[in-house]
Amino acid sequence: MSVVGFDFGNESCIVAVARQRGIDVVLNDESKRETPAIVCFGEKQRFIGTAGAASSTMNPKNSISQIKRLIGRQFSDPGLQRDLKSLPFNVTEGPDGYPLIHARYLGEMRTFTPTQILGMVLLNLKSIAEKNLNAAVVDCCIGIPVYFTDLQRRAVLDAATIAGLHPLRLIHETTATALAYGIYKTDLPENDQLNVAFVDIGHASMQVCIAGFKKGQLTILAHSFDRSLGGRDFDEVLFQHFAAKFKEEYKIDVLQNARASIRLRTACEKLKKILSANPEAPLNIECLMDEKDVRGFIKREEFEQISAPILQRVKRPLEKALADAGLAVENVHMVEVVGSASRVPAMLKILTEFFGKEPRRTMNASECVARGCALECAILSPTFKVREFQVNESFPFPVSLSWKGSGPDSQAGGAEQQQLVFPKGNPIPSIKAVTFHKSSTFTVDVQYSDVSDLQAPPKISTYTIGPFPTIRSERPKLKVKVRLNLHGIVSVESATLLEEEEVEVPVSKEPEKDNSKMETDEAPGGTAAPSANETDVNMQDAKGTADAAGADNGVAKSGDKPVKMETDTKVEAPKKKVKKTNVPVAELVYGAMLPADVQKAVEKEYEMALQDRVMEETKDKKNAVEAYVYDMRNKLSDKYHDFVTAPEKEELTAKLQETEDWLYEDGEDETKGVYVAKLEELKKQGDPIEERYREYMERGTVIDQLAYCINSYREAAMSNDPKFDHIELAEKQKVLNECVEAEAWLREKKQQQDQLPKYATPVLLSADVRKKAEALDRFCRPIMTKPKPTKPASPETRANPPPQGEGQSQGADANASPNHNNVPGENATAGSGEAAPASAEPMETDKSETASTTA
Repeated sequence: MSVVGFDFGNESCIVAVARQRGIDVVLNDESKRETPAIVCFGEKQRFIGTAGAASSTMNPKNSISQIKRLIGRQFSDPGLQRDLKSLPFNVTEGPDGYPLIHARYLGEMRTFTPTQILGMVLLNLKSIAEKNLNAAVVDCCIGIPVYFTDLQRRAVLDAATIAGLHPLRLIHETTATALAYGIYKTDLPENDQLNVAFVDIGHASMQVCIAGFKKGQLTILAHSFDRSLGGRDFDEVLFQHFAAKFKEEYKIDVLQNARASIRLRTACEKLKKILSANPEAPLNIECLMDEKDVRGFIKREEFEQISAPILQRVKRPLEKALADAGLAVENVHMVEVVGSASRVPAMLKILTEFFGKEPRRTMNASECVARGCALECAILSPTFKVREFQVNESFPFPVSLSWKGSGPDSQAGGAEQQQLVFPKGNPIPSIKAVTFHKSSTFTVDVQYSDVSDLQAPPKISTYTIGPFPTIRSERPKLKVKVRLNLHGIVSVESATLLEEEEVEVPVSKEPEKDNSKMETDEAPGGTAAPSANETDVNMQDAKGTADAAGADNGVAKSGDKPVKMETDTKVEAPKKKVKKTNVPVAELVYGAMLPADVQKAVEKEYEMALQDRVMEETKDKKNAVEAYVYDMRNKLSDKYHDFVTAPEKEELTAKLQETEDWLYEDGEDETKGVYVAKLEELKKQGDPIEERYREYMERGTVIDQLAYCINSYREAAMSNDPKFDHIELAEKQKVLNECVEAEAWLREKKQQQDQLPKYATPVLLSADVRKKAEALDRFCRPIMTKPKPTKPASPETRANPPPQGEGQSQGADANASPNHNNVPGENATAGSGEAAPASAEPMETDKSETASTTA
């Protein structure tokens, strides 16, 4: 089972895997730890990751980047419109109001959704992990920003499905950072909580998380963020500064040229990094536009001055996080800063002033999220045993249910009713249940209670609950279970109709109190307003109602309340029986991909991946032809010189030159099969020459091996050594005859071979010599290694068997001795050279009998 963590960033991605020795960040094909989040569409294939980054400068309009800013957002979103102005590729509004990306692929314009592009990026990261682990990768954990909406979280899951991945959890990036920080700390307090602020300033956003640590436990106290404050904003400030400067000095408008814009942005990003370590930095770009070289220069003070509007926004998320956590600045014991843009000195200065302490850098600023994701995956996976460490995550947005009262159920008609289900800071995961009094099909909307921070539509999804079965009771109850899962996605999971039926059973004395409570519940009658009150009551005891709805409750800290609810039910049981019936629930998620569309996207991705693979294999075969041409040409003049005739060399050299010319002209763009055929055609002429050279180089070694084999067996057959005395002379003579025959064959073949020139086809092949040596060894070895026969036991020993203990030791010794001489124990009694089955002895039950048999 794979244990992998993916940190897909706005600009670059990192893959971490869990191994027996810990968490490792794996390297991509270019041996780099970070992989660009870019998909570049070419005329024949896609280039993803490092290959895409290399192609993006030459093909900017078909290079799709910053996918993280596009997924799950409406085209009309003001933030998205701001982002699109700096992107070189074409994005339009789709029929559903969400963005569509246009790129030229396989010679025609194609449209892709951001989810599809993210799927391509994840597939590339998956392949990096698989190459490193040498195993299939399916299960994983993916880091996401805390500000991702329900729709964006669903889009990430859909993209993972397209890539063939199964995320065990979508974990907030700051939570992953906190986990990677806390799980290795052995000095965490047992009682007093250690509060740590994690400030993550990435390429496009800033996230702040305040976490409380105790021994073996992490609790998220507060989240806050600024979704559009990151390193790219500093790059943009520098870009606009130099674009205006170059327009004035060099009379070139960089904004009108996509390739020039990309080159200047890349240069500004490098400039920002130089300014992080130096007080001033130069900017030089050759042939930026209109064949003009440009030069620029900026000091850090000037950079901070033009970045002032960005720096002023840093304090807001910090203040909000402290307020939500209910902490004073003094109660934050440490500040950890991570993220690619956290290296800007002005940022660190602001953080130091705000918290009154120097921010620490004990973690790798770029890799901590991926490591935390891999750790979470290891915790959720049965493959690894991880130190006991509990992560108590909190949900950053309040979510409520809203519905309309229907005529039969409500005196107020179609009045809109709303109930807060998951307040801000609710634990993840969580299950809650709402009680409705309905008898006909109705709809429930899941929506955000507050969209001020979200920049997203309030409605998440709509659930149609019904149709209902025939209802006998006058006041049926409907328990609707709402789940906030590990990914932070809210959904109505099930609806259960509860009908009470009267049964004639003696009522116990104790239930009197609860009976009155039940009457209180039923007292409101058919009014709709008490339905809301009923919901409110159930929401306060949410865990209990979830249990009453007949559903599993997987929420931490909820063990007591279901017990209470169960007790209430038991008290009522003598009087009434509750019949439970499941009611159908239909889901509609606004803006999400339908399952059929996801399946189509999976098939399209498979087709594109197949095309990429075919093109890569074609390139490999073309390179193989080219390499063979150059390699063979060099060898013909060097080490193959004596092994080829002049006409052969001339003919092959001409063929190689012809192939080289073809490669750079008509053969520049051919199919894989054509290159394979061309290589085979060349090898028909080249292989015999290579074979002659190889035979010449190997022949001496294999002849020496055969000669050694002949001499060894000859010496053994003629030896007077006592260990060979038991072998009959006739057998030894057979060995000598075989050695003489092999030696004569070798001498004859060697004489024939020595008379031939090096360029002639050899008559003495290495394979034939090896076969001769094997045949000689196969014939002689059984004769010369025949074991000595054991002496038969004396009649006295057979007549008087030894005592049981002694017999055992004799039997053991007798067994050991033949094994030492490679002769089975029963060889002597059997009277033949055949070995008796070794497994026959242990089956004997009588120890004395065994001893006499093997003596």
